[in-house]
Amino acid sequence: MKRHLTILDSSTSGPRHVNPGGLVDARGNALFDDDDDRFHDHCGVVAVYGHTEASNIAYLGLHALQHRGQESAGIVTSDGEQMFAHRSMGLVQDIFGAAQLQKLPGRLSIGHVRYSTAGGSHIRNAQPFAVDYAGGSLAVCHNGNLTNADEIRADLEQQGSIFSSTSDTEVLVHLVARSKEISIEDRVVDALSRVQGAYSLLFMTTDTIIAVRDPRGIRPLCLGILPSRSKDAHVVASEPIAFDLIGAEYVRDVDPGEMLIIDGAGVKSIRLPDLPKPQRCIFEYVYFARPDSNLNGRSVYEVRKELGRRLAREMPTEADVVIPVPDSGVPAAIGYAGERGIPFEMGLIRSHYVGRTFIEPQESIRHFGVRLKLNPVESIIKGKRVVVIDDSIVRGTTSRKIIKMIRDAGAREVHLRISSPPTQWPCYYGIDTPTRRELIASSHSTDEIARYVTADTLGYLSLDGMLDAVTETGDKTRDTDRTHLCHACFSGQYAIPFTPSVKRQMRLTGV
Repeated sequence: MKRHLTILDSSTSGPRHVNPGGLVDARGNALFDDDDDRFHDHCGVVAVYGHTEASNIAYLGLHALQHRGQESAGIVTSDGEQMFAHRSMGLVQDIFGAAQLQKLPGRLSIGHVRYSTAGGSHIRNAQPFAVDYAGGSLAVCHNGNLTNADEIRADLEQQGSIFSSTSDTEVLVHLVARSKEISIEDRVVDALSRVQGAYSLLFMTTDTIIAVRDPRGIRPLCLGILPSRSKDAHVVASEPIAFDLIGAEYVRDVDPGEMLIIDGAGVKSIRLPDLPKPQRCIFEYVYFARPDSNLNGRSVYEVRKELGRRLAREMPTEADVVIPVPDSGVPAAIGYAGERGIPFEMGLIRSHYVGRTFIEPQESIRHFGVRLKLNPVESIIKGKRVVVIDDSIVRGTTSRKIIKMIRDAGAREVHLRISSPPTQWPCYYGIDTPTRRELIASSHSTDEIARYVTADTLGYLSLDGMLDAVTETGDKTRDTDRTHLCHACFSGQYAIPFTPSVKRQMRLTGV
């Protein structure tokens, strides 16, 4: 069988954004950036089938999904006989210019933006992966985490497999390549029968794209149609927001446990066997998804406003102004302010031009890292009782700096309100979370956290309030069963059984 794969130039990793005041290991490497105290989603994926400008369309789709990963990006295309790939570290617009896209011909493409969870930050872990094997050429990219990847990898290595990355996605490449099945869809089903975890997957051969969502639907995936001069093209993406930019029409979500085979015959749907109940990630609504997206028939923006309204009912306070931590706290702050009848103002202004690296002056500037991204508006804050709305507290380091910065701007009182419950547990399903001992809410009471971040008061939304806000907002004909939502990072109720190595990791990290 004829196989051709062309890999274009790929850059190596540049310097990372570090905070000199953060925790470091024995070698001086930053353990975490305490000015980037957020959960991060693993990745975003996009696929295009049947468009003469498949690489350009994939590029635009990735640009719309940039919020899901800013570490690396890649696109693989096929012209029906040969695959072409380009991957690099950095942002989509910096990686792909006109020259690079012209070297990615064909009517099929898959693309990926990455923020590392399983596997480190290195070009060898950038996706999509593209290989030649006995069955032909294959490219694959993945949003999520495979919870038993370490065990499968060890078994494959004992059988002679050689890995070029530390990413769990490469395990799937080996499983597909080693499968005894004939067709690509059967090979994929065979490979998926061996893995556990959360995944939205895109596979591409020279003439076929396969999109799969894990049986619990933890990570999102949706299908769309893009008008083309000859025949409508099919597109797949992590969020429908990618369709808006490229002019595609949203068709539907890919169902949990559904595989779509897209080829010259159209779109064929296959259901994976033995499907459990869905467990969609609730943090997509709280933070990950863009607010202008719709997930499972629900406007993310409206859900976040409802989170704020319910937060105002559960955790009211007397105040003069409500301000969000931009950008993620804006819809919830609007909901909180409206429910309480308190003026909403943009008391913190975000800089949209902060790069991934910076050099801090040797003579330290107060709150330097946070001030690169946020700056208070003194005329709104000075002399006021201020309610600050944010979506979550992870370690508390950034919240502490923001509140001190607001006090420096003259606030009389600062009341911090969080539009989700305390985050107490790590996620093993494709979200970059700290160890449990680093999650401040896992070992400290609300009052203790309030004292640490220097807030006059601190209030979280309850788990019930969050679940109600998500299930009672939007299309009532859609699934409103709150048991179909994964909230393990808040409750510790994990949907997928852990393999021994993950259990050991959990014990080591204090879970």
